[in-house]
Amino acid sequence: MSNAKRLVLFVAVAFAIVVLYLVLWPVPISPVAWTPPPAPTLTGQYQKNSLLSSTERLSLGTGTPSPGGGFAPEDVALDAEGRIYSGLDDGRIMRLQADSTRPEVFANTHGRPLGLAFDPNGNLIVADAIKGLLSIARDGSLTVLTTAADGVPFGCTNDLDVAADGTIYFTDASSKFPLTNFTADLLEHRGNGRLFSYDPKTKATRTLLRDLSFANGVAVSPDQSFVLVVETGAYRIHRVWISGAKQGQSDVFIDNLPGFPDGISSNGKDKFWLALVTPRDAGLDALLPRPFLRKVVARLPKFLQPAPKRYSFVISLDTNGHVVDNFQNGSPDCYAEIANAVERNGALYFGSIGESTIGRMRLGK
Repeated sequence: MSNAKRLVLFVAVAFAIVVLYLVLWPVPISPVAWTPPPAPTLTGQYQKNSLLSSTERLSLGTGTPSPGGGFAPEDVALDAEGRIYSGLDDGRIMRLQADSTRPEVFANTHGRPLGLAFDPNGNLIVADAIKGLLSIARDGSLTVLTTAADGVPFGCTNDLDVAADGTIYFTDASSKFPLTNFTADLLEHRGNGRLFSYDPKTKATRTLLRDLSFANGVAVSPDQSFVLVVETGAYRIHRVWISGAKQGQSDVFIDNLPGFPDGISSNGKDKFWLALVTPRDAGLDALLPRPFLRKVVARLPKFLQPAPKRYSFVISLDTNGHVVDNFQNGSPDCYAEIANAVERNGALYFGSIGESTIGRMRLGK
């Protein structure tokens, strides 16, 4: 056999092996078909702009991203004294003083702290993707509140908010996939996420909503009548009524968002701030109705799978789900992949999965 024929045979065999791998190799996902609505264009209420270009970066003293160096301060919480808290991917929860200086380690969950909020007693409640729902006292001591519901352990405890009566509302993004494999949950799109309430008096965990595609941000309404929960994989937000005539019922608060919704917070008055961590991905939208192709994508190397893009995108919604503010920035140096936005003292504080700092933008400027 000539060298040319050997080369052709080798290429043919290699190609066949690659095809068989992409078609037959076992994958952990069992995808279901879902056809998303056409993505809204970035016009009108979502018109592109550069209003987030004034975002400043507040150092957490962690330097540039590095293994174990502390990165991705996903959420931000401020205590009664105005001090700023954020959790890092190495388990540390950092604290800045009210003037945004002197970063220090407040606590270490030895997990992955994501959502943060203070309860009425001044404890920092933490949704930790690995450890579950936690409470950290003022002295930094840690208590595990809950790690499972209905006999199903949390796979990725994600975000939370605390009601005026102390009830904690929180999400498990996926009971099947850990945070390190969140792409698999989005590709599967089977509804592995849940919304819960935790009663600190009875220590009871109750399931409020099931079958969510990557359950994410949580926010209690200013009048305490409903709680919002973000369904990242379906580009929408649900409203669950927790008091009044509709108590126990749920509906869609806003649908067909132009990006992947992540964290949501209430300003305590008239707005909810919603972070869109990255714009919609046309390629992923095209894959969602096609389960077989999504399994093929799951077999590809990570760098070839859908991933967040560097883009800043935050909107605000009124209490009826209408868009009020639209802040964006697509420049190369933008404070990108904003995962949460929290309003306090005339400023928005941003958490991110793509930065090592906290972002801050003064409102009204």
